Amino acid sequence: METAFIQKTIEDILRCLSVDATFSGIVEINNGDIIKFSIKTKEPYILIGDEGKVLMAFNHLIKKIFETQSVKQNFKPLNFIVDINDYQEQKIEDIKNKARMMAERARFFKNNVELPAMNPYERMIVHSFFTNTPDIETESTGTGLERRVVIKYVGTTEEALGN
Repeated sequence: METAFIQKTIEDILRCLSVDATFSGIVEINNGDIIKFSIKTKEPYILIGDEGKVLMAFNHLIKKIFETQSVKQNFKPLNFIVDINDYQEQKIEDIKNKARMMAERARFFKNNVELPAMNPYERMIVHSFFTNTPDIETESTGTGLERRVVIKYVGTTEEALGN
């Protein structure tokens, strides 16, 4: 019910925009934590914009419409993204790969490593990526546009016992 509403909303907005784009499906990503609504287009720059800013605004609009209707139609909460030509999914993978490399650096040097400033969504991806990693902890630091994730090497139980 919720996904059908979101899909229809996306299709309605695409029709109003007069962009040659089609809804191409619904996929679960991030181990089912996020539902991705995929759109395919030959004109991705129109819907993605510079550094994904138009796509972020498009996502924000769809989420606000869904939140408003959730109250009226008794929808259950849903964590979702709208993706154009897999731009968001590739960006998530890039963030995870960067975080993975920095975690390896933290392990090698047994020291904290600070990532570049990120928006809240990107920071959430990094935090959730390390949720089940026993030797790594993450923490956000800084304020505003300079808020960033610090990857902390905390070691393992075996290392603490000297094994």
